[in-house]
Amino acid sequence: MGSKAQDHGGTVFAVLISLSACHMLNDMNQSMLAAIYPTVKETMGLSFTQIGGITLAFQATASLLQPMIGFFTDKKPLYRSLSLAMLFTLCGLVLLSVASSYPVLLAAAMLIGSGSAVFHPESSRVARLASGGRYGMAQSLFQVGGNFGSAIGPLLAAFIVVARGQSSIAWFALGALLASIILWRIGGWYRQHVTAAGPARAAPAGHTLSRRRTGWALAILVCLVFSKNVYLVSFSSFYTFYLIETFHLSVQNAQICLFVFLAAVAAGTFLGGPVGDRIGRKHVIWISIFGVLPFTLILPYAGLAATVVLSVVIGLILASAFSAIVVFGQELVPGRVGLIAGLFFGLAFGVAGVGAAVLGVVADHTSIGFVYRLCGFLPLFGLLAAFLPDMREMARPPVSNDSEEILSDLLQATGDIHERGGAGG
Repeated sequence: MGSKAQDHGGTVFAVLISLSACHMLNDMNQSMLAAIYPTVKETMGLSFTQIGGITLAFQATASLLQPMIGFFTDKKPLYRSLSLAMLFTLCGLVLLSVASSYPVLLAAAMLIGSGSAVFHPESSRVARLASGGRYGMAQSLFQVGGNFGSAIGPLLAAFIVVARGQSSIAWFALGALLASIILWRIGGWYRQHVTAAGPARAAPAGHTLSRRRTGWALAILVCLVFSKNVYLVSFSSFYTFYLIETFHLSVQNAQICLFVFLAAVAAGTFLGGPVGDRIGRKHVIWISIFGVLPFTLILPYAGLAATVVLSVVIGLILASAFSAIVVFGQELVPGRVGLIAGLFFGLAFGVAGVGAAVLGVVADHTSIGFVYRLCGFLPLFGLLAAFLPDMREMARPPVSNDSEEILSDLLQATGDIHERGGAGG
């Protein structure tokens, strides 16, 4: 995985493809948690509120830790942390396979969340190092592996876990072990790359935005992540229940429909980064989030076939935003790649966790159908994308002197949000 893997443009595809494959294994294993919800709901007699609580335990653990890990590793890289992160996931999967009570399910979810907390910001940093300047493409290639893993997880669960029982989840720990071995080698490339660059590596490009405008842009990105991820978690946590309750599908057929949606999410993620490199990330974000509104409003009133088709359209369009959002944030605060990746990945996990818990309560007190009618309005937040700056017109060589203060303010605000979200959960 050395310099020989580079193409003429400097993009190290061997590293990017390896990271994407590990992201696939990581998120495939993570998806086992949501994939067994119908099984444990029946065997343990769980409510929708408790199902949302499991998602909250997983997402909140990852959410709170990711920005802190990103902030620390911006100053002191931890080259083998990616490999060790997968061992947390491995332990969580083994515990999940033998869990017979709700507290044990929560503990397994938190172990898997801890593995994700280390994996995502550090992998995003390594992907940027291997990008050769094609940041959107690299971020999309890295993320599409995770989306594909999330898509095939429910499919594998439908044919393995549902058929063979909860204990069969332990077999998926082998995927975490394989990823740990691959990431150990990537850690060696990471160390070699950073050591070779040394203190003489070039300062990251900055921009001409004021501290106030940068702060507003980051706040808008936070709102857009909220909108996107709350809607997506309504699918990852409750779509199978919606299909079973509304159209009387079997658990296996509902899991296949979830796979179709998540596969569309993977395709949208892959397209979003390269398109953003070409036409500008602001345009991708605008089209992705606000453009999906007509389809989300129609979905709760559609028949089965139309619901599946609409889920594909929604997943394809909505997913294209996230890699553009992450790279946009990294351009707003240059030199803090790990922190911004950790912040937005963590925010995505945290928002999804709190959203799952809240939507679970809403579903218990109303209906699953009402949840989708309510969530259909979330893409209205996409209107805020019109107020984002065009970073291609704001570029300048030096790094903004206000980066540290902006990040301090944003981290403080994010901490307050997490405290309120945790208290509410």
